[in-house]
Amino acid sequence: MKVKQQPDDFIVEELTDLQPISEGPFALYRLEKVNWTTPDAIHIIRRRWKLDAQRISYGGLKDRHAKTTQYLTVFRGPQHDLDHERLSLTYLGQSLDSFHAHHIRANRFGLTLRSVAADRIPKAFAAIDEVRQVGVPNYFDDQRFGSVGHSGEFIAHKMILGDFEAALRLALVAPYEFDRSEQKKEKKILVELWHDWPKCKERLPRGHARSIVDYLVHHPTDFKGAATRLKPELLSLYLSAYQSHVWNRLLAGWLRKEFSPEQLTRLPLQLGPHPAPRTAHERWLKLSLPLPSARLKPMGTEEWLPILDAVLAEDELTLPKMKIAKLEKPYFSKGERQAALFPEQIAAEDANDELHPGKRKLILKFELPRGAYATMIVKRIMQSG
Repeated sequence: MKVKQQPDDFIVEELTDLQPISEGPFALYRLEKVNWTTPDAIHIIRRRWKLDAQRISYGGLKDRHAKTTQYLTVFRGPQHDLDHERLSLTYLGQSLDSFHAHHIRANRFGLTLRSVAADRIPKAFAAIDEVRQVGVPNYFDDQRFGSVGHSGEFIAHKMILGDFEAALRLALVAPYEFDRSEQKKEKKILVELWHDWPKCKERLPRGHARSIVDYLVHHPTDFKGAATRLKPELLSLYLSAYQSHVWNRLLAGWLRKEFSPEQLTRLPLQLGPHPAPRTAHERWLKLSLPLPSARLKPMGTEEWLPILDAVLAEDELTLPKMKIAKLEKPYFSKGERQAALFPEQIAAEDANDELHPGKRKLILKFELPRGAYATMIVKRIMQSG
């Protein structure tokens, strides 16, 4: 099976009830992009319009390898459009509120899975029927963990443990599969001259990394201060990635405890296979699990608490320690996440794959609540059992 061979193979559209008005402090825009991450697209908008990060608000992160539509607001933003390579920002009007996740009603997906063997199609349709009855574990999928390098280490985990130098090194030096040539050169300089901050600053081009190194020139041992000078949107991503990883492991532990091995199948995730149920019962359908952080104050009788304690112990942590000490922002999110994910209006059809003669393509359409991952539906439908 092949996914995202063409931009039109993965289409996602934010659905919102927020309507533009004629007056208001926030300009509302529709962002359409192809082969850009949302943070990269926001960076382009900020650079073109010379905007501070605090003026831009958006609700969700959309996939890089896709054709996506989403919404954002800019405080006192320009009342005109912006066009860039594979990126279009359309001014819609004004708004009284800045755009946030709660404005997203759902996300609508249109996916084309290619190079599917003909004998796999009946199994896929059977799996779709199973998904309608059982749902899919609402794991955070691989897109959430783009900041995790080959080492599998989490920047936020290092920060929680107080190892800010290791966190900063991961953030600035760890290789990223989408690094451009200039970014690879910057990282090579940083690796070679780590701790020699004056010489490192001299060789680095102007930019974010150089500004952090400049701070270290004057404060050579204050790695905490340097780490907190990473871009705010990146710091938030680092924290959400680690929190999501802990939540995934909490859900996986609950499923292994609740279901027998014969009742489970496995889903391939970047950080290892995770279980998924093949049967449903009321406890599963109603299960909601908290987002782990020191802000979570359990009563002590929750059935999930021993599982969470065991997960955190593997990372040399306890729940009260899951915070970045003496740092107000960024902080881990607070809330709960539904465990069972059910796609709405799911429909499927298959056809000959024009890109792969002799193979079939499976075309899926469905809607998901905000924060859910369409790729989890794909993995559940196309897993081998």
